[in-house]
Amino acid sequence: MYNFYNPLKHITRSKITLGYFQDSLREMQKENEKSSNELKKLNLNDIILEDFPTDKYYRVQTNKKQIVLHHTVSGRGVEGDIKWWKQNPSRIATSIIIDWKGNIHQCFSTNYWAHHLGVTRDMFDKYGITNVDNITLNKQSIGVEIDAWGGLVEDDGKWYPAYWDNNKRKYTPNKRVGGLTEDRVYEIPEGYRGFKAYEKYTDEQIESLRQLIVFWGEKFNIPLNYNESMWDVSEKALRGEPGIWTHTSYRYDKSDCYPDERLIKMLKSL
Repeated sequence: MYNFYNPLKHITRSKITLGYFQDSLREMQKENEKSSNELKKLNLNDIILEDFPTDKYYRVQTNKKQIVLHHTVSGRGVEGDIKWWKQNPSRIATSIIIDWKGNIHQCFSTNYWAHHLGVTRDMFDKYGITNVDNITLNKQSIGVEIDAWGGLVEDDGKWYPAYWDNNKRKYTPNKRVGGLTEDRVYEIPEGYRGFKAYEKYTDEQIESLRQLIVFWGEKFNIPLNYNESMWDVSEKALRGEPGIWTHTSYRYDKSDCYPDERLIKMLKSL
């Protein structure tokens, strides 16, 4: 048997292994950074432009400071929501609505504005806010709707969309719609804003929302840091502090959006 010279025999195996591992790790990090950058890109050509009347929003360019997340409280399909906005004389709408497949529908440019918050004067008075009002907040914010039923009510082991019964003065199961399958239900055992379950946002919706938020952050110079206080009424949101908020950040009677762990993970990753 011949003894060949091994130049690595004086180097411990752990050092060799560590070197290979570090090289591999660096390559993995490069690939992850590349993938992350690709995910952040929004293809503007994929946005579906809706035929939306100019008298249903304010065609006035305003400086944007806040992004406000909503969900529609309606069944799958954005046509009904857009139709309702078109018929409403109060110019209530959001510039963007995301359907359950993740398709992005644009009613009007995010440079313009419409009513989507509905904050009453007493909310500002509660925190001693005198230099901001509902109009100011609507003008300086971008509203985006996620197509979803929102809060659910349980009955006979099934979850149904919530329906407000004026006679009973409480939410009851909307059985005309039918129970949602388990994969469409996000349960919150401790409850959130009066509901213990919500219709899940789809992964496609969360991804589209992420791309939109990154795009708006760059376009309007809006900070994208995660706000822990966004899931309850926030004085910072009411004062117009720049950032990402939810409808619940401004009003106690709203439950959009709910704190889905996947949504929170996405927001923290920005």
